[in-house]
Amino acid sequence: MKWGHGGDLTGYELEYGRPPLDFSANICPTGCPENIRRAAAAALEDCAAYPDPFCRELRNRLSDELSIPAEFILCGNGASDLIYRLALALKPERALITAPAFSEYRAALETVGCLTDSYMLDEKNDFSLTEEFTDHITPDIDVVFLCQPNNPTGKTIDPGLLKRIAEKCHTSGCMLVVDECFLDFLDDPEHYSLLPELKEYPVVLLRAFTKFYGMAGIRLGYCISADALLLSKMAACGPPWTVSSAAQAAGIAALEDREFPQQIRKLIKAQRNYLRNGLISAGFRVVEGEANFLLFYGDENLGERLKNRGILIRDCRDFEGLPPGWYRIAVKTAPDNERLIETLRML
Repeated sequence: MKWGHGGDLTGYELEYGRPPLDFSANICPTGCPENIRRAAAAALEDCAAYPDPFCRELRNRLSDELSIPAEFILCGNGASDLIYRLALALKPERALITAPAFSEYRAALETVGCLTDSYMLDEKNDFSLTEEFTDHITPDIDVVFLCQPNNPTGKTIDPGLLKRIAEKCHTSGCMLVVDECFLDFLDDPEHYSLLPELKEYPVVLLRAFTKFYGMAGIRLGYCISADALLLSKMAACGPPWTVSSAAQAAGIAALEDREFPQQIRKLIKAQRNYLRNGLISAGFRVVEGEANFLLFYGDENLGERLKNRGILIRDCRDFEGLPPGWYRIAVKTAPDNERLIETLRML
């Protein structure tokens, strides 16, 4: 079996007999907060009972947090679960995605026989999305997938451009899906979201607790849409009880923590700057990303050389639009980041 994402720690340990220092998965560098772990553990006391199939309390908490009706929210087993449910619910014939971008958009669309057009982001422009993208939104496109900020480049879409894209999708009769799973890592997340325009355009927003709260092993995501019928179809496009009691409790606890988000954003900003400067000083070409990871260019064997030294980074050659030599690294804590930069300088 071939794994197309980062974070395969088990595979590394089976091969090398020791755990790696993992920069390949873009997870909160401080791990899951203690209050969230306690809440998830406490939920196991009642694990003989089925979890709430409608995630009522969690959705109500999200409703209060986001100032939207709970009926606009559907929870799932991570954002990837919801991407596949969305493809099954829409059954689009033709889609438009950007490249490079998260591979599961195309994979999910292909499961329903959807033809996918790729809009290639330009390396010369630091992979930024430009106004030209709107020309590719035509009446024969059923759904458009975007990522804000983009994975693996870390680039944000200008909010004004994003609104114009939403308007073009509206006039062309297609659905716009915006993956906001890394939005919380930005300094001003609300500035970059289409949430205020939720009722104006046919839009679905994808979000997750997974990355920002270090809950990758718990699995919890949600999507937001004013289209209640679509959310109902998505709920029916998969098995029931996909969100465990532990995951629901963890999500509720995460929403109650008011200090953690600002602490993490401050850490990410400082350590991203350190990593970027360290990579540049070591001779690498770095994309000016704004999320909790950085995309950079090195030699084709860099990933294997670091792997042999106990460090995992994400080789991006399997991203459409990125040739061998492109790598993505997560922003971690200062000691881990220093170890990576020191190792790179010794290679």
